[in-house]
Parts: sequence; structure tokens; C-alpha cells
Amino acid sequence: MPCARRSARLLTVKFAIYGAGAVGAFLGSRLLEAGHDVHFIARGANLDAQRERGLLIRSDVFGEKRYQVHATASAAEVGPSDFVVLAVKASALTDIAPLVEHLKGADTTFVSTQNGLPWWYFHGVPGDDRPIGCVDPGGVIAKHIPAPLVLGAIVYMSCSLAGPGIVTHTSGARLPLGEPSGERTERIRLLSLALRDAGIKAPVRNNIRHELWVKLMGNAAFNPLSALTRKTLAELTDSPQGLRLTEAVMDEVRQVASAVGVQIALSNERRIAGARAAGDHKPSMLQDLEQGRVAELDALLGAVLELADRYHVSTPTLRVIDSASRLLFQQASERVT
Repeated sequence: MPCARRSARLLTVKFAIYGAGAVGAFLGSRLLEAGHDVHFIARGANLDAQRERGLLIRSDVFGEKRYQVHATASAAEVGPSDFVVLAVKASALTDIAPLVEHLKGADTTFVSTQNGLPWWYFHGVPGDDRPIGCVDPGGVIAKHIPAPLVLGAIVYMSCSLAGPGIVTHTSGARLPLGEPSGERTERIRLLSLALRDAGIKAPVRNNIRHELWVKLMGNAAFNPLSALTRKTLAELTDSPQGLRLTEAVMDEVRQVASAVGVQIALSNERRIAGARAAGDHKPSMLQDLEQGRVAELDALLGAVLELADRYHVSTPTLRVIDSASRLLFQQASERVT
């Protein structure tokens, strides 16, 4: 990788963190701690705060520390990077995709961290190479971030923005990685080592699609249900009604995954227990609702329903929750405007 250089500890790597919100800023801070060359691409008050006061991380795992960072709104100012961590929401990828051209070098790799099913999901899958239309309408993302340049990553860390330039990290420091092909490539080995050196558990998986479905099985339930009920993970999992709805959604997601060739090995009970362990954490969709942001409805719900239609899988509970969630966020958007 042309931008990388040797250091006393490991290989120093140039990272561009596109979307320095809660998760992106936290990951970037850990990579800075490990001595890597990290550049944050942000916007608005968050960008202003990072430029003026740096980035403050309050972590229950790593402690509290303020970092002086390279923050900008311009990908062109960052230039070619070894790894570009796509830390924006899935709903923002269409807008930023043309801008990442400035970050491309001869060996640049993009790290997809979005919730839900990604635009590259069917790359290299025998028998069905059709894209998921609602995730990448018009193919804009695939045009600028083609699947061969992408590594998949699954975020298991509870982070939130406490204010501009201030990130609270309460639990989790795990980022499983995978090549869409399942290979153990040099680029994924390098990324895994860099993250591990930064205190992030980044195991390399040979079936990243299974990992995607495991997380989606929970996110398709917990995210919209938390927004619709205004309940935290602890409150949802302690509610008999919440548990019944959660398990119904999980069962339907499991059936869709099976239809595309993925057998989810994790039980509903273990997935729910993992969410319960996060305590009073607010899932991202509830945070989006409270802060007037656009939710990842297409990646978390729309994509599953599109595949359900494609493979003729019945998903009645998921369809009701999808419709209710879209009405909720439409109403919230109208209040803001």
C-alpha cells in the first residue's frame, strides 16, 4: 500500500474517516492512539468543534481523552488514503459516493460499516448478482465505490454524540471484518492488525454475510421498535410485548436470510441477550428520531422486504413495522420543516 510507512510498533497507515460522528470519531480516536495517520471528514457543528477544540472521547472502556485531530469537510483536502472508513449512515452513501474519488489511490480500500444490507451484498454470489435496488437506487454507490474495493465490517460498539465534538462510548469494541469473497487477503490482515493494535477486536471472518444477517436480525427489530415506542434496549427486552414483537421480526428476517442462502446460526435468545447487555443504550434509530435525522429505513427494513418479495417470503410483522416507522419519520420530518 503506497501511503503506508513503517513505524516502531506496526505499519503506520493513512486512514480517512468519512463521517466523524459517534462511531467514526471513536474508531478514529483509537487509530490515533495507535499512532496512525488519521483524517476526519465531518460537517456542521461537529466539524467546527473538532477544528476548534479537538475531539473529546468519554469511554467507559478506555477512559476520557481529548485528541487534536485533522478535520475537514473536503475529501480533496485529505487525498489518497490506504483505508477509507465509511462511517456515515447508509442513507447518506448516495450523496457522498461521488466525493470519495478524491480519496482513491492505487490500492485504496473502502471499509463498509453501515447497518443493514450493503450495496455490495451480492457481489460474487453465484446465481443472483442483482443489486438491492432500495439500498443503491440508480447504482450511484456501486459506480464510485465498486465492490472489489470494499471490505465489510460489522460495528459492535455503543457510541453516541453527547455534543459537537464529544463522543460517549459505553460498551463494545468489536469490529468483525470480512472480504466479500471470504479470502484472507493482505489488505484485510493489515486492517485487522491496525485495529487490534488500537484496542479494537477485529477478527477476520470467512463469511461476512452471515455476520451481516446476525446483526440485522436484531437491528431490524430493535431499531424501529425503539423509535416507535421511545424505549431503550433494556426497556424493550424487559417488556413481554416488546419481546414478542422482537422475536416475530427476528423469525421473519431469519426466513429471508435462509431464502438467500444464509442460515443464521445464532438463536433469538442469544441475540436478545446481547442487546439486553447494552442496558439503557438508545439504538441509532431512536437517536435519529430525537435529533431530527434521517433514519436507515431502507438498509434495515426496505432491503429485507425487497428480498422477501424477490424470493416470495411472507413477512407480515416486518411490513407493518416498516410502514409504521416510515409514517413516524415522515411526521417528524414535517414537524422540522
